[in-house]
Amino acid sequence: MKKVIQVFINGLIKENPVLIMMIGLCPFLACSTSANDAVGMGLAATFVLTCSNIIVSLIRKIVPKEVRIPVFIVIIATFTTIVDYLIKAYFPALSESLGVFIPLIVVNCIILARAEAFASKNNVFLSLIDGLGMGAGFFVAIVLLGIIRQFFGSATVFSSKELFSNPAVIMILPPGGFLAAGVVITIVKYIENKLTNKKPTSNLPEGCEGCALKSRCTELLNK
Repeated sequence: MKKVIQVFINGLIKENPVLIMMIGLCPFLACSTSANDAVGMGLAATFVLTCSNIIVSLIRKIVPKEVRIPVFIVIIATFTTIVDYLIKAYFPALSESLGVFIPLIVVNCIILARAEAFASKNNVFLSLIDGLGMGAGFFVAIVLLGIIRQFFGSATVFSSKELFSNPAVIMILPPGGFLAAGVVITIVKYIENKLTNKKPTSNLPEGCEGCALKSRCTELLNK
């Protein structure tokens, strides 16, 4: 049980894919212009990530290593298509708002990285927890950014009425996305360093700390 909790916490906080490892930044920036869009993208990515992890873990022993990446991509594409059709059928306004970024979940590096680094090497249950943890981490990050950008850029939160006049429209434009994301990531990194008093803990080269495959490389170096 301790390991299960640790795997979930890693995805949610310690190895948050966006705020700590800084991968999956494209949908993080593009789909956070409003809190509603951020919730939709966060849930869609979490669904694909979790389901892909489960299937990859189930077939990990029967897929030849030479073709594992194409197989992983086909699995991810299948679940991306499912979630795309579901959103189009039941949430057409959200589908219209998110546009091409729902199909582009198939190339989200968070999902492929977890399939390769975790699900292909662990059992189904742990892969499920890892998918939920990483998905929750992405969901919290993108919704937080969506709330911040919508509040300052549109003076609303979700579907509320206008909270103040003269909002800073730049916050819902690409420059505002980079600015808000930079501030949030900087604050999270500062808090992380203060709480952990982080020091080098492995023989990894400089620059590897934010890599999605860091844990796997550390395992190999420590053998």
